[in-house]
Amino acid sequence: MIGMKISTRGRYGLRAMAYIAEKSREGVGIVSARSVAESQGISENYLEQIIAALKQGGLLNSARGAGGGYTLTKSPGEITAGAVLRAVEGSLSPAECVSGGKTNKNTKKDGCVSCDNCAAKSVLERVFDSVNETVDAITIQDLINNNL
Repeated sequence: MIGMKISTRGRYGLRAMAYIAEKSREGVGIVSARSVAESQGISENYLEQIIAALKQGGLLNSARGAGGGYTLTKSPGEITAGAVLRAVEGSLSPAECVSGGKTNKNTKKDGCVSCDNCAAKSVLERVFDSVNETVDAITIQDLINNNL
């Protein structure tokens, strides 16, 4: 997540999960990537990358072969927007020092050269906590029901 914006990966991930959940609610068992891509106006190749991250994150199951596609691993009410965003975006942290990011030779263990004496760190921690609290309170069911 760069500049505290959710990338197209995050937005498309949420849209894909909501679409698959909606189709499941309509009785469609397995939803193809092509169906998701066409309905959401997303490149199928790009969507496949996002779906791979969602599968790796434990949010989607896949079925191969003719008639293959994807289903949610849990009910839409059990999958949060936060889980989807973290699966496709990684950490939702506004800075490395808050998320425990990787280090290099110019940084201290938590990714910042002045982390021990940083006036901004408490603000960044509060932003991080608020973002996580917000996205973890929204489920895919909320998205398809427009309960926001």
